[in-house]
Amino acid sequence: MAVVRSQEIIDSWSVLIENAKGKAESIFKGTEGFITKSKAPNVSMKRKKISPGIFRGLAGAKRDFLVVVENGNRRLKPFQMFIGARDYGNSLDVSWYLTFRPSSWQKLLVFWLRIPILNWLALPFALGGGMRSFLKEGKAGLDLDLFDEQDLRAYVTTAHHCLLKAVDELMEKLHQDPSKIERKSRGFLGIS
Repeated sequence: MAVVRSQEIIDSWSVLIENAKGKAESIFKGTEGFITKSKAPNVSMKRKKISPGIFRGLAGAKRDFLVVVENGNRRLKPFQMFIGARDYGNSLDVSWYLTFRPSSWQKLLVFWLRIPILNWLALPFALGGGMRSFLKEGKAGLDLDLFDEQDLRAYVTTAHHCLLKAVDELMEKLHQDPSKIERKSRGFLGIS
């Protein structure tokens, strides 16, 4: 079980599809299929159970997500996309969340830098590789270079468009108009 905390979310998108209860699997399979067909380089997918916290997870609060990651650019490793689909009454709640999840060593470095005696030892390691803005802002996305941001936008936009195709396909099967849904994400990238 993976844990995703709300403070890790830097971008998101969602839609509620009326009268689509029980259709989550078609969203998951459709999105996976469209991502595979897109031949997006270095993008991998895995289904996982996700919880918002350790204790809630232990209490049984878990939901299925399709986790999409870009493996070709090491600076994008902390960025993960979680695509979800779940029944909500008679509707289907479909969403994605782009997270920035720093590695354990990055978290340890931030902890060290908060301790006055240890911060001068860790500071040289903190000055490179996207850590400057992570330490200042809590999110490394602000320190991506042009190519990194281009790679991040391409991978997230591809996954977003593939999810939209799966949503459009389901809505058309339900005789609903997919052109009426909001297609732009809300957050760091503002994907549309």
